[in-house]
Order: sequence, then C-alpha cells, then structure tokens
Amino acid sequence: MKKSRIIGAGHSLPDKIVTNEDLSQIMNTNHEWIVERTGIEERRWFTPGKDTVNSMSLAASKMAIERAGISTKDIDFIVFATITPDYFVPGNGVLLQRDLGLQGIGALDIRNACSGFLYALSTADQFIKTGMYKNILVVGAEIQSSALDKSDNGRSSAVIFADGAGAVVLQATDPSQYGILSTHLHADGDYAEELYLKDPGSSREVRISKEIIDQPSFKMHMNGNTVFKHAVVKFQEVIEEALQYNGMQKENIDLLIPHQANLRISNFIQQKLGLPDEKVFNNIMHYGNTTAATIPIAISEAWEQGKIKEGDLICLAAFGSGFSWASALLNW
Repeated sequence: MKKSRIIGAGHSLPDKIVTNEDLSQIMNTNHEWIVERTGIEERRWFTPGKDTVNSMSLAASKMAIERAGISTKDIDFIVFATITPDYFVPGNGVLLQRDLGLQGIGALDIRNACSGFLYALSTADQFIKTGMYKNILVVGAEIQSSALDKSDNGRSSAVIFADGAGAVVLQATDPSQYGILSTHLHADGDYAEELYLKDPGSSREVRISKEIIDQPSFKMHMNGNTVFKHAVVKFQEVIEEALQYNGMQKENIDLLIPHQANLRISNFIQQKLGLPDEKVFNNIMHYGNTTAATIPIAISEAWEQGKIKEGDLICLAAFGSGFSWASALLNW
C-alpha cells in the first residue's frame, strides 16, 4: 500500500484589504472590539468582476504544482473543498480542471465548510493508498464576504469571515518515506443550525424570491458562544486522537496548524497542549477566517517562511459548521 505526501503548497488572496477601521465605518464596531474577540486586524475581501473562487484556486494550484516540481499534466485527480462555489451547479472542481487543461480527469467537490480541506485531504489520501491515483490536487477556496450581513445585526460574523484559496499537491510515495500518518474525521449534525446559511435552499417552494432575499435566512448565522464552547473541546480531542493513534505525544509536534477560526480558540488550544509559540502557526490576524482555505493557505505560508522542514511532524486540525471536526498528522 502506498503512502501519500504533500510535495507542494500554494495560496492566493484578493488584493482588497479590509481593516477593522474600514468595518467601523459601516457597522457599530471598532478595532479593539474585533481584536479582543477574534484576534483579527484585517482580512481580504474579493473584488466583484475580478476575483472568483476559480481564479484564486487556479493561482494557488499553479503555485503548488510549480513548488512540487511536477508538470500540470501529472495531476490525475482533483478534490476541491468549498461551500461558496462560483456556480450553484456544477461545483468548482470541473472549472479548475478546465482552466488547468486537464479535461478528462476526475474532479470531486466537498462541502464540509471549515473542516472541508481536511475532509478533502483525507479523501485524497485514501485514493492514493489504494493505488488509484498518483498525484492529486487538493484545494480549499472560498468567497464568504458576499454572504455576510454587514449591518449591526450581523457584525459578529461579518468581522470574521473572508476570502482566499490554498492548494497542495499530494503524491504517492513508498510507505517507508515521509507522508501522511493518519487522518481523523468527525461530525455531529445536532448542531447544524448553530452555524449555517439557510437560503437559497432547494426545499423551499420558491428557491429564490425578493421576500427570501430580504430575510435573515439569506445571510450567515452563527451562534458564537456555542461554536466556541464546542470548538475548544473538539479541537483538543481530535488532536490528541491523532497523536494517540500514532503512539506519539504532544511534545513530538514540530508545528500545529489549526483552522484559522478565531485566535482565541487557537491560543486556548495552544495553552491546553502546552505548546510554545514557535510550534503553532497563526495568520488569522491578517486574513480572517477563509473557511476551507485557511489550512492550505497557512501550510503554504509556513513553508515559505521556513517554519516547515523535511521530516517535521505537522499536525493539522479543524472545527466548524456541521458541526464537523477533523485532524491529520503527517511528516513533511
């Protein structure tokens, strides 16, 4: 049985920087309030007519492929994680496939929100283990800003979510080499409505109407307290699950890359695990929460900054809408 290994990572972000001061001009908030509750100082929001989920994922994918040292034609499958596709149908996987000139290869779309990238990574890992594919492009990309309620009513989520894309190339390697050790996936649909966007949903008699658009159901809803309370528990559990499965201790981790949901959550988990600052990578301060894109963007940046070296034990973990949560443990 083969093992899979990340051999390249890339990311792409909109040029438009939205600071906390910018948000204070359109809603009742301020820089101190946002930083205290989220750790975010600025985020990227897309420019309509310029940025798309596909354009950002294409740029991130090209970067990942170039860094992997392979040809685009070597990619034989795509797993694309997003809850904000450019089209309602089809998913973004085939759009990316088309623009990469890879017509004919399979493209799978995954809708697991903040845990989407790890679900995608785990899926790709299974395909490689079975020998079905050799080089898989795994992508996480989102445009969340267009779904936010930017009034005072929606400020608790509007200050958090943002746009961007990240990608990695997963390649089959010998079992004795570095690579993914294990992935762990969980969900609990009892909490589905604690973080969700209800409309446009197919179960409505009329999927889209002016009345629906004017309703709160057309904007992101988040019960922040419930999300936080569950996140801090499940984050720690799924990280410890990965370590225990592989017979390792938290001291073995060289770098923890958590989903960038909220800096308070990341700091809480860091404290619980007793990890020093240099062993936890955060960039939410600059980019906000880009949902499925946060982890691949962070992987790409951490590698760029020399914080990931060959053989390092990397732990990835996520929690979000669904509720769903996941982790992956790998040697770079």
